[in-house]
Amino acid sequence: MRRQHRPRDGGDVRGAAGGKPALSQWYHQYGEAGTQQAVEKFAAAYPDAKVTVSWKPGDYDQSTAASLLTDAGPDVFEYGNGPTIDMIKAGQVADLTEVVASAKDDFNKAILDRMTYQGKVYAVPQVIDMQLLVYRKSMLEKAGVKPPTTIDELVAAAKKLTDSKVKGLFLGNDGGLGLGGPMLWAAGADYLTPDNTFGFGTPAAAAALGKLRELFTSNALLLGAPKDWFDASALTQGLCAIQWTGLWTLPDIQKALGDDFGVLPWPAMSGGKQSVPVGAYGSCVSTKSKNVDAAKKFVQWLWVDQTDKQLEWATAYGFHIPARQSLVSKADKLKTGPAADAAKLVQDFGHAQTPLLWTPKCATAFGDMMSRIVKDGADPAAQIAVVKPVVEAELKRVTS
Repeated sequence: MRRQHRPRDGGDVRGAAGGKPALSQWYHQYGEAGTQQAVEKFAAAYPDAKVTVSWKPGDYDQSTAASLLTDAGPDVFEYGNGPTIDMIKAGQVADLTEVVASAKDDFNKAILDRMTYQGKVYAVPQVIDMQLLVYRKSMLEKAGVKPPTTIDELVAAAKKLTDSKVKGLFLGNDGGLGLGGPMLWAAGADYLTPDNTFGFGTPAAAAALGKLRELFTSNALLLGAPKDWFDASALTQGLCAIQWTGLWTLPDIQKALGDDFGVLPWPAMSGGKQSVPVGAYGSCVSTKSKNVDAAKKFVQWLWVDQTDKQLEWATAYGFHIPARQSLVSKADKLKTGPAADAAKLVQDFGHAQTPLLWTPKCATAFGDMMSRIVKDGADPAAQIAVVKPVVEAELKRVTS
């Protein structure tokens, strides 16, 4: 895609009409129909600047991070779960604490905390996505299985629901390697402690990760489904009784199954908590912008003041949850049935996918560890010990 350069030399960049500042706003390429037209409509409605929307296909995160090192990047941009700790430490993103001040308590706490560092907010959450368990009511009833609330109940249910035609549980074609975080939370641990030290060097955490290995070898997991966990077809086609998936699949499930499904959080172990991972793109302002104050005002207008547009963005194009708690009750799609249950799960059990200081290097080491534990049967405690120095070195790097 041809990169569009805009002038950066000498003071404010001005639009052609009325001396208004010109702002560029970047989004990654959303899959839902109407999304690009919606953000262009929002931008055109802003009265105090000329806002040009760029719709970015490809590796958005990498290209956006690289652009922040140049003078050809955006004024306003979205980023998954807010900017990285490296962006914040390098001074590449503006402090938006005052931008959200009037509505701070209304934003989902787990999400806003993820975008906050040392008391300063660096992104405004746009919309919430979540992951959860979805189950076929009729299959569980026929087998005499109650919806599981503990990990042991989930393991037992998966085994009991498995027969020659149906597997009890689908966690993804990799066997649930991406569920390390929820397993830590289930055990009362986390990637990092609240004061940002290594968070899962406990026997309970090792036992929890070992449960995923138990499931992997139980013959109760669906592996090799035609589509992976982020698509609900394994559940709707009757290949499994319980599936891990995303909120965005609920309309397809409803269309296929009617009322024959329910939703659940990831279960808990003794001493831990049930959970649903939540994430959000956050709207950020680049400090390289020649119009930082104007960019902040636009972000406040769109993602704090314009609640009608926020509600539209969350529910009119796909299936998501507003980032503002006061808007959830106004979303017609979230008022009844499993959708309403899912929205309540976010409120009760929402947990940010990863902490701000959990860097890509930490994530790679953790992912390798999960593969060795779940697929290869390696000892969880020993593998945790391998990851610990990697994480501690990264924590030292980003906090020094």
